[in-house]
Amino acid sequence: MSAFFSNARHAQTSIISVFNFSRKTDAYRHYHPQFIIEEQRHIAGASGDFTALLNDIVTAIKTISNAVNKGALIGVMGALDTENVQGETQKKLDVITNEIMIRHNEWAGHLSGMASEEMDDVYSIPSPNPLGKYLLVFDPLDGSSNVDLNISVGTIFSILRSPVPSRAASKEDFFQPGTKQVCAGYALYGSSTMLVLTTGHGVNGFTLDRDIGEFVLTHPNMKIPVDTREFAINASNQRFWEPPVQRYVAECQAGSTGPRGRDFNMRWVASMVAEVHRILTRGGIFMYPRDTKDLSKPGRLRLMYEANPMSFIVEQAGGLSTTGYERILDIVPQDLHQRVPVILGSKNEVEVVLGYHKK
Repeated sequence: MSAFFSNARHAQTSIISVFNFSRKTDAYRHYHPQFIIEEQRHIAGASGDFTALLNDIVTAIKTISNAVNKGALIGVMGALDTENVQGETQKKLDVITNEIMIRHNEWAGHLSGMASEEMDDVYSIPSPNPLGKYLLVFDPLDGSSNVDLNISVGTIFSILRSPVPSRAASKEDFFQPGTKQVCAGYALYGSSTMLVLTTGHGVNGFTLDRDIGEFVLTHPNMKIPVDTREFAINASNQRFWEPPVQRYVAECQAGSTGPRGRDFNMRWVASMVAEVHRILTRGGIFMYPRDTKDLSKPGRLRLMYEANPMSFIVEQAGGLSTTGYERILDIVPQDLHQRVPVILGSKNEVEVVLGYHKK
């Protein structure tokens, strides 16, 4: 199946044509005109709008991939003298990739509004463009602090239904728990460009074939191993962690001589897309927990742009995602840029950390 797009006659076939590969019979393991329609039937209320919206997002991701790969060649690396709503210094590519996502998705009539980590407020669809029945939220360039270092960065996105289709979206329309997501995904810009997606029926990964300009299914039915010996956390914040996380990390560091009785490896990339992708491919646990470093921020990662879409993907791949105190997907947002603690990954290790919080 990974050779699905191996010749030019398949070049115009959408990524949707191979979505949810693992659930298809043999008749659907090759291109079939009914395949896209069949996929839509698995999403209640979905129509051609959903397929077209996802194709627009995929086109934006291809454009962003090209901009990231050529950043140094076209002079768009480095920082600007501006900050986003979180007070973080913006990279030039933060602004460029945000604009790419907007321009590719504002005109086709599938959306009633967008929200981005890089924008203070909701982005209203400009007139005379028609309004649609979906909402799009995204982090256009996750891990952008790494972009000048040629370390993997990515794009995270989530699709929600608009409470009132064809009406300009309000801020409150976006305040839906993660369980309401229609689709979530991320793109990873590394040694290759990958796209990982879920619509609530498993997780599939695709790799961009630049020769034909299309994504190829390379990682069907991705599953996170339930056990792991790898954890990812920013150890520079250790003195600010709560006791349950202090205990868990200390036990991992004690290795085979400690209470866990086995050795662990620690990783940290400072790019959530890269961290989650590693967990999806070989297992692990990622933690950006609640800490006391800044009491005005109960967590570090944005609920709508990072935690919710990644939690949806992780749970669909058999993992768990929590703040340490509650399931992330059950949280009802109160603000566009709300932050939450995040602990996600291999099921058994997340349950260990949860157990320490309960104690």
